[in-house]
Amino acid sequence: MNSAAPKEVLRVANCSGFYGDRLTAAREMVDGGPIDVLTGDYLAELTMSILYGQRLKDENKGYVGTFLKQVKDVISDCLEKDIKIISNAGGLNPKGMAEEMQTIVDELGLKAKIAYIDGDDLMPRLADLKSQGADLNNIENGTALSDSKNPPVTANAYLGGWGIRHALDQGADIVICPRVTDAAVVIGPAAWKFNWSRDNYDALAGALAAGHIIECGTQTCGGNYAFFQEVPSFSNMGFPIAEIEEDGSFTITKHPGTGGLVSEGTVTAQLLYEISSPAYKNPDVIGHFDTMKIEQVGDDRVRVSGCRGSSAPATHKVCVNTSGGLRNSVEVLLTGLDIEEKAKIFSDTLFELVGGREHFDEVSEQLIRSDNEDPQSNEEAFASLLINVKSRDPKLVGRLFSAKVIELALSNYPGFTTRPGMGSGAPFIVHWPALIDGKHIVERVHMDGETTEVLPTSQLGLEEIYYQKVPVEIPPAPTGKTVRLPLGRLYGTRSGDKGGCANLGIWAKTDGAFAFLHEFLTVEKLKELMPDAAEFEIERYDLPNIRALNFYIHDILGEGVSSSTRVDKQAKSLGEYFRARVIDVPEELAKEAGYA
Repeated sequence: MNSAAPKEVLRVANCSGFYGDRLTAAREMVDGGPIDVLTGDYLAELTMSILYGQRLKDENKGYVGTFLKQVKDVISDCLEKDIKIISNAGGLNPKGMAEEMQTIVDELGLKAKIAYIDGDDLMPRLADLKSQGADLNNIENGTALSDSKNPPVTANAYLGGWGIRHALDQGADIVICPRVTDAAVVIGPAAWKFNWSRDNYDALAGALAAGHIIECGTQTCGGNYAFFQEVPSFSNMGFPIAEIEEDGSFTITKHPGTGGLVSEGTVTAQLLYEISSPAYKNPDVIGHFDTMKIEQVGDDRVRVSGCRGSSAPATHKVCVNTSGGLRNSVEVLLTGLDIEEKAKIFSDTLFELVGGREHFDEVSEQLIRSDNEDPQSNEEAFASLLINVKSRDPKLVGRLFSAKVIELALSNYPGFTTRPGMGSGAPFIVHWPALIDGKHIVERVHMDGETTEVLPTSQLGLEEIYYQKVPVEIPPAPTGKTVRLPLGRLYGTRSGDKGGCANLGIWAKTDGAFAFLHEFLTVEKLKELMPDAAEFEIERYDLPNIRALNFYIHDILGEGVSSSTRVDKQAKSLGEYFRARVIDVPEELAKEAGYA
């Protein structure tokens, strides 16, 4: 009996989920087993503002320097094993990084073809773009960038994967990218490997999903996983590998002998991370995450197939960062009895001393009740009051504000205590998400002294195709006797930031649990269970194919991570907070999960 020949795959490995991730991961991925492409994702929206700060101090910087250290460590082996290196670590200065990379290669006595991509930086073009009607309106409030009270400091369009593919077609060993989409570093090499056409949307959608799943590194291998008790070991957590097939299907795995877990749950959780609609947009394709199938096919091996794709959108997302002025903050500890009265006495007295709340651009006061009744230790009696103030006037939020806080040390509520952290007023960045028509975007690929322009797919005049998904019938929800149980005993969550918004993805392990979740967890019920989100607009999206719901919460993070006054500025803990809420669930489901 003849067995089918093994399918040809492209093994794309990730060695970084953020700027500051494990420095040794590149070496671990190169040594741990066979891979074809080494990628790293470094450019969260917050990172762009960090790189801006670096470039202010040194105009030759603006890229992720730690990536140079990683490449220096592995480049010789990558060239020997024909492993391509592709990363968005170029940040705001891909040319500068490519030049530094060339210096490293030369010093090592190696020969490597290094390409870099640009065309994402819109800052020099803002006036021209405005004259052409590209106002870069804020996605959330519709305001034109030119009408913002905050001056822009960076403006970068998200590029796709075709510039990467072109560089690989020309023999590049290393491709340094600027602000490309997180998934572009996977889409580009997959399109190169399998010679996909621009309108092979289903295959491209699969690569998009693969890129989205591995972009955050160990997060898809058991890191930040709701059911963390299932993870065998958190020591030496493995980084993910996507084994991509010619039709865009792929298998997520990790190197043998590493910690962590690759399961249907960990992959589902990462798929839900930082998305809004299941129609996930990318400059190269729209991937429909509510069409795919996720299945465990072996130990630490999860196959994802059937993701349908539609024509590339007409617009590109733009990450604009604007200068918001200055901010200062104070956190005071309130202890024991009468917490709310103590908080009011302190805040009212403080703002009387600094001239009143109305003089600031923004004031945020959060009373965090972490105190216990009948505390058994001093620490169990603490609550905290966190006050943030913002202004363009350095006098209002500078040393005077901090000094007035200290003046109250002996003349305010009993037990006056502050946490460290007050400053003299620090500048902050406001995120401004926008869209721009693809006609204004041209990628440029630079290699061997030559420059090639690459147009976005939306500008090629291809036939428009939009996949219409088939509705999925949800079985009736279980009924009967109920028991009280924390929601998280039945359901996993994954949450994160999208500019000033946040997403909360929730998934079930069984069909019955999803049927209950689908019926029970309306937007209204979510607001009831999460009253601190009740004031915000919330959208619900269904993904019955993976037994999941996704909620998109507008404006909960204010104007983005850099300027948010929430304790958790990136909404990473939002899901775990929600899992702690106690609800009435059918006894049948509780028994199924081992909790009744």
